[in-house]
Amino acid sequence: MLKTGILNPAINSLLSRVRHTNTLVIADRGFPFWPQIETIDISLIDDVPRVLDVLHAIRANFVVGRAFMAEEFRQKNFPATVDSFLGALQGVEVSYEPHVEFKRRVSQAIGLIRTGDTLQYSNIILESA
Repeated sequence: MLKTGILNPAINSLLSRVRHTNTLVIADRGFPFWPQIETIDISLIDDVPRVLDVLHAIRANFVVGRAFMAEEFRQKNFPATVDSFLGALQGVEVSYEPHVEFKRRVSQAIGLIRTGDTLQYSNIILESA
């Protein structure tokens, strides 16, 4: 029985299948569904859990080479919110692109973890190193 780290078996399985340069999406509650990729829905209620919660949890055992976010994230959120994401991604190159372009990357991901986050454009694509 797992006692520490990620306890969710579906997320553990998904993370185990991500290889070098594969991508993983962590999304907010309203993010569209892509039938061609595995989606693990861990939303419970508004803002539980948040994208940042999942990001912090997986960073311990997931080597992130690059991250992608929507430009709109920086435009629609307070600087402190943007800084909290950059802090969680310390040492990782973060590329911002229009949300339409961001969504084009999703279909190539190994999987998507849907959270209960209500923060606008808080979706993130992580590329493994």
